[in-house]
Amino acid sequence: MTTTDLSFLLQSIAWPLVLLVAWLLADMLYQRWHLPRVTSYVAVGMLAGAVNLPGLTTDISGLPFMATVALSLVLFELGYRINLRWFLANPWVLLAGLLESGLTFGLVFVATGWWPELGLHVRLAIASLAMASSPAGILRVVHELRSAGQVTERVMHLTAINCLLSVLALKGVMGAYALNLSGNLAQAAFGSVHVLFTSIAAGVLLGFLLPKLLKGRLAGSADGATVVFVLAVILLTTAAHGLRLSPLLAALTFGIVARERRVHLTHNQRNFGTAGDLLGVFLFVYIAALLEWSDVLSGLLLGLVLVLVRGLAKVAVNMALARVSGITTRKGVMTGLALSPMASFVVLLVGQTEWVGFDLAGETLAAMAGMVLFLELLGPVITQRALMAARETHVAQDS
Repeated sequence: MTTTDLSFLLQSIAWPLVLLVAWLLADMLYQRWHLPRVTSYVAVGMLAGAVNLPGLTTDISGLPFMATVALSLVLFELGYRINLRWFLANPWVLLAGLLESGLTFGLVFVATGWWPELGLHVRLAIASLAMASSPAGILRVVHELRSAGQVTERVMHLTAINCLLSVLALKGVMGAYALNLSGNLAQAAFGSVHVLFTSIAAGVLLGFLLPKLLKGRLAGSADGATVVFVLAVILLTTAAHGLRLSPLLAALTFGIVARERRVHLTHNQRNFGTAGDLLGVFLFVYIAALLEWSDVLSGLLLGLVLVLVRGLAKVAVNMALARVSGITTRKGVMTGLALSPMASFVVLLVGQTEWVGFDLAGETLAAMAGMVLFLELLGPVITQRALMAARETHVAQDS
């Protein structure tokens, strides 16, 4: 076998091999030490990226789209779990999400000022992205522990608020950057506003159409309904890509509207069964493999500072508003800690901004590499321990 043949073989089997190793390692470590499977997926992806395994590159056509579909499925599920009426019944939860996101933005923006090499718009982009929590990481841990209760529901709703505000803020930064380059206020404003409202409108439209597609046809077929949901999300993601919209925002909106339209999903349908599990493994391995180790090593100090600042903001606000919003102070702290994961949503969101012409996307992701490393590896562990400490999981009950 020639060197060329060996290289082609490694490239051909790279993804199946890495995904298989990630799955087996994650299962073993979870059974032995209850380490979140997500953390193992990330570790395998980082190691595969570090050795530059052939085939794990962004040059392979379709990988970024597959990752976006995987995250869009998660965002649909997150949106489906959001009860808008809860915000009316308990507006303190909505206020907590707004204040926590705002404080995170402000503290991170101030902290990045200690690094003079970071430009104004890069600092604003980092602050916008730091507001987000990773729905993929959080939902995977919630499913793994079969978690349910006050803290779990709060974390779901706050994650949706964080993601929405992060997208809005980042679009604002992109608009300000475009204005700075072109000087055309109307053009810069139209670009950001058009993307936001059209993305939301696409999700709303599909959310209204889906019940009509399901009515009287798939009521007794869980597998058939799951296929319809997966294909609908893929359709939405593809359309959003083609129109240069935000597939993540559209998928989140789709899930929220589907719930409001009384589309009833079983647990397996919400998690998309085996297909959802496989795409989840791919998503975390892929995101970790994207990290440039030179950026990670050079950004470790900045990453540690941003992790601490971001965590302080989320814990402080949820702790301060815990009692007035109907939970104990201790559960408020657990809620803030459970919001730690961030990386998968942020990395894909940055990638999409680069695709639509945000020239600072690469610089922003490089500056955040250290932060992504910490929260990609440790975030799911913190979420797991917080939910266990809140006694909302089967693990806590069995112990």
